[in-house]
Amino acid sequence: MISIFFTIQVILAIVIVILGLLHKSSSMGFGTYASSNDSVFGAKGPMDFLTKSMMIAGFLFVINTLTLVYLYNKQANNSVLNEVKVKQTTPKQIPTVPQIPTK
Repeated sequence: MISIFFTIQVILAIVIVILGLLHKSSSMGFGTYASSNDSVFGAKGPMDFLTKSMMIAGFLFVINTLTLVYLYNKQANNSVLNEVKVKQTTPKQIPTVPQIPTK
């Protein structure tokens, strides 16, 4: 079960990076959108769409991270020694020393 959440975590991280790179940068140092691509979504369409997508992906990332923390913590509280069954044995009788007969 943890492996499923870990796989989702990796996918969400990749999606967040891709969405972050698609954002149009006002300083032109970050982002891959050209001005011609704005016409596909409208005048402010891509920013609203990308911003909402980024917020949803970020929210899912945080929820998935908290779920992983809970599952790892729950797993860490278990010990291998808790699962080992102790064999109950009756103590062997101690040999008695013969007593000297008294008169």
